[in-house]
Amino acid sequence: MEAPLHDTALPERETASADKACYKQDMSPRRQGSQVMHDLVIRGGTVVDGKGGKPYEADVAVDGGMIAYVGPDAGPGKEEIDAKGLLVTPGFVDLHTHYDAQVMWDPILAPSAWHGVTTVVMGNCAVGFAPARAADRPWLFKVMEAVEEIPQEVMEAGITWDWETYPEYLDALERRKHTIDIGTQIAHVAVRAYVMGERADRAEPATDADIAAMSEVIEEGLRAGALAWSCSRTDAHRLADGRIVPGAYPEADEVLKLSESLGRVGNRVMQYLGNYKDMDRDLAVTTELARRSGSPIHFIMSDTGWRKRIATIEDAQAEGLTLFGHVAPRAVGMIMHWRAVGHMFAKCPTMQAIEDLPWAAKVERLRNPAVRASIISEYEPTPNTRFRFDRMYEMADYPDYEPDPKVDSIEARAASSGRDPVAYVYDVLMRNEAQGMLYVPFSNYTAGDFSEVRQLLLHPRTVLSLSDGGAHNTRICDSASPTFMLDHWARGRTRGETLPLEHVVKSLTLDTASSYGLNDRGVVAPGYLADLNVIDFDKVRVPAPYTAFDFPAGGQRLLQKAEGYVATIKRGQVTFRHGEHCGVFPGAVIRGPQAAPSEGAPAQVRAAEPA
Repeated sequence: MEAPLHDTALPERETASADKACYKQDMSPRRQGSQVMHDLVIRGGTVVDGKGGKPYEADVAVDGGMIAYVGPDAGPGKEEIDAKGLLVTPGFVDLHTHYDAQVMWDPILAPSAWHGVTTVVMGNCAVGFAPARAADRPWLFKVMEAVEEIPQEVMEAGITWDWETYPEYLDALERRKHTIDIGTQIAHVAVRAYVMGERADRAEPATDADIAAMSEVIEEGLRAGALAWSCSRTDAHRLADGRIVPGAYPEADEVLKLSESLGRVGNRVMQYLGNYKDMDRDLAVTTELARRSGSPIHFIMSDTGWRKRIATIEDAQAEGLTLFGHVAPRAVGMIMHWRAVGHMFAKCPTMQAIEDLPWAAKVERLRNPAVRASIISEYEPTPNTRFRFDRMYEMADYPDYEPDPKVDSIEARAASSGRDPVAYVYDVLMRNEAQGMLYVPFSNYTAGDFSEVRQLLLHPRTVLSLSDGGAHNTRICDSASPTFMLDHWARGRTRGETLPLEHVVKSLTLDTASSYGLNDRGVVAPGYLADLNVIDFDKVRVPAPYTAFDFPAGGQRLLQKAEGYVATIKRGQVTFRHGEHCGVFPGAVIRGPQAAPSEGAPAQVRAAEPA
């Protein structure tokens, strides 16, 4: 049974013009001679339409928040953008974010919105804030802090709770302003806490009655507009006391029975975070989830064991099942700096003794030669440490995300200068007034380059993902991935082949959107949402990240700007010009899958194309 297609018509929003250069939509009809003027015309750009075809020159006309015309001589517009020599692409769609907290206080959602993203999906990895009774809130904060490293004091200061059930949560989101569209997933951990109470915190097994009650809650959330149900079976997520996050490692039988909720609602997907320490068993569970739910299963993969995972996807496809592997476009790891959670020296006793000092006092101590010597001498690598000097790199003003380990690693540079690598790392961190940064890949860099990542990005049964926007804010800034795709993969790569520009744009737009049933966006064609980017491709670059303290309660995060974006348009309104927000909020909360322009029935979630 399919849920009805929900209307995503834009509610009335503020149109304050914070920047006079920004386009302010005027919906009053106008004529120039005998011609009716379009709301917006993007004139003479090189259209990369999202469908994978070759770029071509055309005008793009917008009316009423929708693309009205693509072709030559669009006629006049109330507002026009001269795009001659510039790319015109669909707005980018990011499927893997954790903006569940940030969306409550931030109507812009930087840095994602800075990088051409016009739609995000949050509620990944089984964690979220709905449904939630008042008594559940502290525990959900604790879980979110443990899993996604969003400090509890930030969430407590930034979130105003005005919901309990999942439908009420979606209504609460709609009462807030948004620059971009927000898609949601109902999260297993929150559902478990809502149904099982303190028993969920004790990680008790779910009874048949619990599973029946959870199924009802999941179905209610999906029917209200959640795009997916997210679930986790990884033991990597742990609380501060070392326990596996309760509900983040449920029995397979519980997950399989709950997945049937998707089939009863119809036309939804499941986001699954597996436990690949036992890959054979977990991949079997992944396939069974697709079989039991009758729905596409989206799961995370990297360059570790990727051939076995691809084989599982293809075997499932041969059976008529749909699995999608989510792939990051660059290494997954951390940016190490003195303010990062869990940096290399964090457990050294001398470091711990100064950790709570004010920043200026801490830096003064770190500059002290005796303190430096103590910390360096105290550092002891453990057998399972991820901090390998042959996989650790200095970050320049414009970082190289595909460095050569034999030349660029800390191991290589320390050896060439005759220095101890531990001391070398310390001194890099002390650069720039103790704000030096190191790029530390953990996965997706097994080969020491992106040769295997490229194969994954080209596979028709993978989707671009894993920006983790809103999470791990002191350690990563992978929300810059769309700009990295354009800068590195479509143009600047030197250690191997690039990818065709049209493939890069398709992977950021149509592929991501359609895989989650959002068939109303991701294409530059009449009838689609006017979510667009105007890009000076020659100027696209990703500068180094930097630390900001603009979260509630003074919380810190890493931010990373984008260069080369002339304009970003959401539902026909210019939201950014040259990286500056225009003070308009045309974003909306997505309610369920969306139909393509030519369809009258609910959109069908994209099936994987044949190899």
